[in-house]
Amino acid sequence: MTDHNEFSETEYALISQSIEGLTASIQTQCIKQTKSYLELFTGDVACYSPDFKPIMALFQQRYSRRDWRSEIDQIRAALRQAKAAVISITSPGYPEQLKFIGAPPPLLYVRGNVNNLHLPQIAIVGSRRMTRSGGANARDWAKFLAGSGFVVTSGLALGVDGAAHKGALQATSGKTTGVMATGIEAVYPPGHRNLAGQIVESGGTLVTEFHFGGKPLARNFPQRNRIISGLSLGVLVVEAAVKSGSLITARCAMEQNRDVFAIPGSIHSPQSKGCHLLIKQGAHLVETAEDIVVELGGALAGMRDSVSVAQGQPVVAPKILTDEEHQALEILGYEPTDLDGLMRFSPWSIAKLSQILVALELKNAITNENGFYLRLA
Repeated sequence: MTDHNEFSETEYALISQSIEGLTASIQTQCIKQTKSYLELFTGDVACYSPDFKPIMALFQQRYSRRDWRSEIDQIRAALRQAKAAVISITSPGYPEQLKFIGAPPPLLYVRGNVNNLHLPQIAIVGSRRMTRSGGANARDWAKFLAGSGFVVTSGLALGVDGAAHKGALQATSGKTTGVMATGIEAVYPPGHRNLAGQIVESGGTLVTEFHFGGKPLARNFPQRNRIISGLSLGVLVVEAAVKSGSLITARCAMEQNRDVFAIPGSIHSPQSKGCHLLIKQGAHLVETAEDIVVELGGALAGMRDSVSVAQGQPVVAPKILTDEEHQALEILGYEPTDLDGLMRFSPWSIAKLSQILVALELKNAITNENGFYLRLA
């Protein structure tokens, strides 16, 4: 039996990609039994149920051949060169939102700020052939939502996706996540290489489930779309034809029990027909970005029934604070403090703290000025 300390859990997860027959779906089934990749490859087979023992024994036998070593060495070198990290589904760093979708990816390759994957995210998707008004909506709504505390997540594609990423970058301290349909070392389309660089340099994130060398194959894009929706609390469709990848993302969101929002448009525009179809199917018709903040405020902090919007007025929320929100205010005190400063005294995960902070902003108890939180109540 191999020394359990030879590799980290992440490296065992990488090794699993090189083991013959250990597909993503089989990995998911195995990890439900063993709870870790280390246990899968080094655990005592005798401790498991009779129906699982043969599977575990088979993969341990293939692992013992060590014919994966050269490939793992190459991946390690590629990770260093790309300045990328790997997160396995067995790691505490894996985003909780994504764990509970159908067929969650066993591995995520990430460049940039990994913490963004744990923050509240809103996906913005739409047509590659966007109209002028569609592009303006994508940029403006992304800027507003990023300024409201959401990470804007999209697919790094031409059209609406690119406009959404750019809009988020225009917000003060705005963050955006690009979900890729290629390996982490490549950017598709090539014309968005500069945009991808700006996302990472600004504190944003690039993420993919596809291994190094993964090409932009047609089948990868629908697969990628389930991650866009899976990471997010909701999906906003800005423009879409009836047959489009954006509607695939929206369907994924519905299957994952995420909110779907659609902007209505002209009945004469083919780029509006997909949004109108979604609205007929039950998507939220939204006319302002504030509509989304109000709706997702409920998902973040149990405020769905208490938040109201006065016609033509800014969002107003009752200042009934939960115990956790009172505790967060005590941690904040009366001096401007950034997220890192709050985390040093926080008993919660970064994802939980971020949810509480968004709730406090919605209740007008705090404000976010250039990344520093300031108490108002």
